[in-house]
Amino acid sequence: MKNMGHSIMTKRIKLVCKFFGLIVAIFLFMTGNAMAYEEPDYKLIKATDVYEIRQYQDRLAVQTMQTSGQNGAFRRLFKYISGSNESSSKIAMTVPVLQSNNDNSSAMIFFLPKSFTKQSAPTPDADNIELITVKGGFYAVIKYSGRSTSKNYNKHSALLKGALGKANIPTIGDPLMATYNGPFTLPFMKRNEAMYRVDWK
Repeated sequence: MKNMGHSIMTKRIKLVCKFFGLIVAIFLFMTGNAMAYEEPDYKLIKATDVYEIRQYQDRLAVQTMQTSGQNGAFRRLFKYISGSNESSSKIAMTVPVLQSNNDNSSAMIFFLPKSFTKQSAPTPDADNIELITVKGGFYAVIKYSGRSTSKNYNKHSALLKGALGKANIPTIGDPLMATYNGPFTLPFMKRNEAMYRVDWK
């Protein structure tokens, strides 16, 4: 009985340590104080005073629907890269965190490091997470700082849409929100982007 009690206590301590380790890792990302993160490569095609045109290749990512809000979606994806997958593999965090919104659904996306392929990426062990390929192509991107709120994002995505309209550059689909820092980063230090896939010729 004594050994059994010791074993249970050891398991509890390990669970508590694992929990606090996860909290610390999330906090480091949220505050922007962690090490530099990998970003998707792109080719800069054009730069104006308002926006950039970038060419991206296809990018492997993991996605979950935001049925219970941003915090729940973030936690699910963070658990996946922290080892909550079928091979219990830990995956390095990347930026940006991408969010897509339309009339029917809202999704959050983590890009996987470029060392992974669709075949080598660990399979999620949760039904509400899936591996996807974010389609490459030409994207118009506007950068902005400040809080990563819907109001700030909508303001800048509208500014981007208007500038593209004046330049006769057709957009494809809905805009995307790209967030590089968490909510605890000082607003003036935040790096945010709104982006449209465009028909660039």
